[in-house]
Amino acid sequence: MRILVVEDEKKVASFIKKGLEEELYQVDLAGNGKDGFEMTLNNEYDLIISDVMMPVMNGIQFVKELRKNKIITPVLLLTIKDSTKDKVEGLDSGADDYLTKPFSFEELTARVRALLRRKETQKDNTLTIDDLKMDLVAHKITRTDEEIILTPREYSILEYLLRNKNKIVSRTKLIEHVYDFHFDSGTNVIDVYINKLRSKINLPNKKQLIHTVRGVGYIIKE
Repeated sequence: MRILVVEDEKKVASFIKKGLEEELYQVDLAGNGKDGFEMTLNNEYDLIISDVMMPVMNGIQFVKELRKNKIITPVLLLTIKDSTKDKVEGLDSGADDYLTKPFSFEELTARVRALLRRKETQKDNTLTIDDLKMDLVAHKITRTDEEIILTPREYSILEYLLRNKNKIVSRTKLIEHVYDFHFDSGTNVIDVYINKLRSKINLPNKKQLIHTVRGVGYIIKE
C-alpha cells in the first residue's frame, strides 16, 4: 500500500518513512500541505499522514482542501496540540484519526493498520486468487499452503496486482503505486521484478497466474 507523509520536520518525516517502509509500505514525502495536496491530485494513495503545524498550508487546511475536492483518502493527523478542542477541530476538518506527538512508532503503525482496514474490502485481511493467498497482516504468501518468500518490492507489486486481479495494470500504474514519487519511469525495472515474481509464483505443473498483455502491462488471473 502507498502512503503519503506530509511533515515539515525532516527528521520526523525521515523517521516515519523509514519505519513504514520496514513494514512494507511505499512512502512519499511532502514538506507542507500545498505540496501534499498537489501530490494527491497526481497520485493514488491508500492513506495520508499529516502534521498539523506546517508552513504554506497547515494540516487542517490541507484536509479541508482534500475533502472539498472529493478526495476521500483516510487521513491521520499528527500534532503536539492535545486539547479536546484541537482534536475536535482536526476531526471536524475531515480527518479520520488524530495522534499526539510525541508518539511511539508502535502506536502509529497500529493506527495506520486500523485506518487501512476500514477501507479494506477483502475479508480476513487476505487477498487470494486460485490457490495463491496473501496474508496482509503476517505479510505471508502461500501457494497450496507452501510459503513463497518475496522481497519487499516483489511483495508490493504482487499486492497491487492482487488488489486489481482480473484487470490489466499498466507499467505506469505499477511504478506510480510501488515506487517513490521521484522514481524514473523510463527504466525497465518493473519488467525485471515481474520476471522474478513469475519464477516464484508461476510454478511448474501449476496454473499460470501472472500474464503479460503485450504493449499494455500485466494482469493476474486464473
